[in-house]
Amino acid sequence: MTDHALRLLRQDRRLAELAAFPFDFDLDRAADGHVEEVRLASGGPLESVAGDDTGGTYFVCADGSVLYASSEGAAGIIGSSVDETLELVIGLPGWRDYTRLSPGDGEEKILACVAETEDEIRESYGIDNERAELRAALGFPKRSPVELVGRLRAALLRTEPDFVLLNADEGCAYHRIGPAGPPLWEPVLVAGRADLARLREGDRMAWREVAEDPVRRRITLRAAQFDRAESDLELLRHLLRHEARSSMTDELRLAAALVGLRGDTGDLPLLLEVRETDFDTACGLGDMPEPGASADELQQWARALDESMFGTDPSDEPVSTWTDLARDQGMTDLARVTLIRELDNIFMARADSAAPRRPTP
Repeated sequence: MTDHALRLLRQDRRLAELAAFPFDFDLDRAADGHVEEVRLASGGPLESVAGDDTGGTYFVCADGSVLYASSEGAAGIIGSSVDETLELVIGLPGWRDYTRLSPGDGEEKILACVAETEDEIRESYGIDNERAELRAALGFPKRSPVELVGRLRAALLRTEPDFVLLNADEGCAYHRIGPAGPPLWEPVLVAGRADLARLREGDRMAWREVAEDPVRRRITLRAAQFDRAESDLELLRHLLRHEARSSMTDELRLAAALVGLRGDTGDLPLLLEVRETDFDTACGLGDMPEPGASADELQQWARALDESMFGTDPSDEPVSTWTDLARDQGMTDLARVTLIRELDNIFMARADSAAPRRPTP
């Protein structure tokens, strides 16, 4: 990552003017600042280095990455350095139209999109000679639109969690430019899925290590919730016994439900033992079938608990499930960003519900 090209623009007025028009990377607009006060959710520094004619701003972050913020409340990383960003805006002057494209769309579609946008630009002003002149002066190679689109997508995917932009006064997050990242439950479950696989392989060291670690145990139980196998009964019993050490947790209910779903009445003494661990577990599992219940009664209880609190779709889980597990694994930034966006959604929903309604004719 370098700022070699940026230094050249600052030293050569002709090059700076070419960057500003027709490529809309205007160094002079940096002095004006953004349309509103903003800050990164992570608390990292921001330096405005350029702007565009729509009121958007190019910020340099602590690691050199360039964050573009529009005047309409959207933001995203578009380059790992100012030089990479300049290559992008010169090579793809219509880059804002390509933020949903990816190399997976194929060369034909990407080239068609770029050609359509650039033909529209050429109807108003030239870009080809200007692009060649800037590339030569700044030492940029000629890169294909497909490669530049790939770079843009990779940069945009790095926006969260480290580069989420907030309105400094209200604390609301800017919308994300380009593709959405994976849902929080995906990175949260990675370690649990790995541990579940080790348990299924019969790794006895893993059986001990996972059972004795409260965080790993909880995440592994969540992985088992969404990847259910008939052969898991013994490992579920093992995790259930150890989860009782944490008293009444959602994962204890989950483990009890997963065991009970098998309908093995031989598990009733174990379930009763877990229920009687302490006052909280006795209350939390108070409706559990008593010893002597039938297999059908055990399964009906477990099924009702599963359907009311758990299920097999991670996207149905409350956001707090994933933010808590993310925090417990040290994924603090991911948890913070998810909570910020969740609060923004609540705020917007309340604002919509409070808005005056037009009377029905």
